[in-house]
Amino acid sequence: MRSIWNGAISFGLVSIPIKLVNATESHTISFRQIHTEDNGRIRYRKVCELEEREVTQSEIGKAYEDADGSMIPITDEDLSHLPLPTARTIEIVAFVPADRIDPLQMDAAYYLAASGAPAAKPYTLLREALKRSNKVAIAKYALRGRERLGMLRVVGDAIAMHGLLWPDEVRAPEGVAPDTDVTIRDKELDLADALMDTLGEVDLDDLHDEYREALEEVIAAKASGETPPEAPAPAAGGKVLDLMAALENSVRAARESRAAAGAEAEVRPLRQGRAEPKEPAGKKSTSTATKKTTAEKKATPARKSTSRAGEGAKKTESTAAKSTSAKNATAKTATARSTSAKKTPAKKATPRKRSA
Repeated sequence: MRSIWNGAISFGLVSIPIKLVNATESHTISFRQIHTEDNGRIRYRKVCELEEREVTQSEIGKAYEDADGSMIPITDEDLSHLPLPTARTIEIVAFVPADRIDPLQMDAAYYLAASGAPAAKPYTLLREALKRSNKVAIAKYALRGRERLGMLRVVGDAIAMHGLLWPDEVRAPEGVAPDTDVTIRDKELDLADALMDTLGEVDLDDLHDEYREALEEVIAAKASGETPPEAPAPAAGGKVLDLMAALENSVRAARESRAAAGAEAEVRPLRQGRAEPKEPAGKKSTSTATKKTTAEKKATPARKSTSRAGEGAKKTESTAAKSTSAKNATAKTATARSTSAKKTPAKKATPRKRSA
């Protein structure tokens, strides 16, 4: 990897000579502008407005445009004499926990390579100190004509630096969130959790740029004079009217997809009290055969008559039982009355006294 900047890390009184190399690369396919009639290349030429002629790169310098439109030339020598301690130094100013860094501030990433044998020991010292502290280093450095903010962290056996935006360069999320009141039910959250669990995790190394691969196929086909592959039909989209139904369908589709891929989908059980969907009334089950054999059809009337005869016999027995019960009740009532009459004592006549 080619270095793009040479300098040193300032770690207190320790100076570590380093080289800055890009940690990332772009695989984006770039295009050229052409004249569609003859495929001629369209170029942007650098022309001096005063002389009206094209100039070379060696003739081009920098200038600051003042408010009145006048140009103030700034040379590389002027920039090299800036009163900045970070002109050629990555100056560490603090060590903080990694979660203190807002991901919105993350910018370009670089590797810091030790420059020469004398830098090996202080480089290793800083790396091991960062590992043991579980912190990242916040630093200031100058690159491409401006002072920047950076974060140093350990990646494997190397020290990486992420360029950071200054805090005032990150916009506040005003007017981004919905301004209407929305109520989220527990069942909806349960289904969202189930969908997240079903989708599971992914190995980032397995992800790739499908758009770039498809674009390479188109370029290869046209280069060989073949017809470019056709795009698949877009999935039918629609307005989501029922969020619960959409979540349930998403969970079901994710489970089927993982099952087809040979992975066991583990879904966390939902909370108790969730109502099971009811089967529509009158809907016949299709799990068993509906056709009956001829023997079954012939045997059906006999079973029906037997059942009816049995029901008639049961009704007769029930009626007889009721009649017997009524007679017994009448007899018991009469007996009770007779017994009651016998037990009632008869009134004795009071004898009259006779006078002499």
